[in-house]
Amino acid sequence: MAIKTYSFCEAKPFVKWAGGKRALLDSIISLMPRDFKNYFEPFVGGGALFFALQSKGLLDSKSIVLSDKNRELINAYEVIKSGPQSLLKELKSFQNKHNKDFFYTIRNLDRKEDFANLDSIFRAARFIYLNKTCFNGLCRYNAKGQFNTPMGSYKNPQIYNENLILNASNALQGVKILQGDFEEVAMNAASGDFVYFDPPYYPLNKTSSFVSYIDVFLEKEQKKLFEVFKALNSRGSKVLQSNSNAPFIRNLYKGFNCIEIQANRAINCKGAKRGKITELLIKGNYE
Repeated sequence: MAIKTYSFCEAKPFVKWAGGKRALLDSIISLMPRDFKNYFEPFVGGGALFFALQSKGLLDSKSIVLSDKNRELINAYEVIKSGPQSLLKELKSFQNKHNKDFFYTIRNLDRKEDFANLDSIFRAARFIYLNKTCFNGLCRYNAKGQFNTPMGSYKNPQIYNENLILNASNALQGVKILQGDFEEVAMNAASGDFVYFDPPYYPLNKTSSFVSYIDVFLEKEQKKLFEVFKALNSRGSKVLQSNSNAPFIRNLYKGFNCIEIQANRAINCKGAKRGKITELLIKGNYE
């Protein structure tokens, strides 16, 4: 199947994200439904597909719902949408103060009981700052839900890009942003709506995925996702999912079209394990 090539869009993800889809946009867009009503993305992460579609005008006049389980990520989306200039001012301050001691002081704020009461703009700046300065951009949490990725070895990391933030803010205008479980959001999709799922991938082996204790997504969670995928497909929603090319996933979705694509694994704690890998795009029964 020939894949049409698209240039990268003006609006792009404002954070690094494990499993981000910028390198796979051509493949994903080529397998999307030609026509659909509204757009749902329940595992938005870095939002590469959303930003690409929005910049290309493919979401014009459609209702858009973006969601994720990660509260701090969703807070960052909301702040970028509603207060980009205030965020940029805070990020500039973070840039000027960056050093090892400052990194760990900022990282460890979520160990304090009043963390959730901190100003939303400050929390958004903290999240982006940690993403840009931590090891490999890994958003990883311990069993207590505390960010625990160590500082990366960057000589002069760019904490923010003003145009990137402003373009992302522009793309998010009119978009509904929610924090919560994927099922609660996805099951609001109706017949003719397009739902793109990009869940934490099922591991190819016991050591193939980094550990984030608040984001466990193994057999139980994958089976729950399958039931949601199947239910939406049955009601006429147009569903597409990215996942690993694992036997468990292939067997689970054996009644659907599982298309192999080549992807670059850009984020991994071991450099030798970055590179080409086969992934799946699982397509619902739409034309």
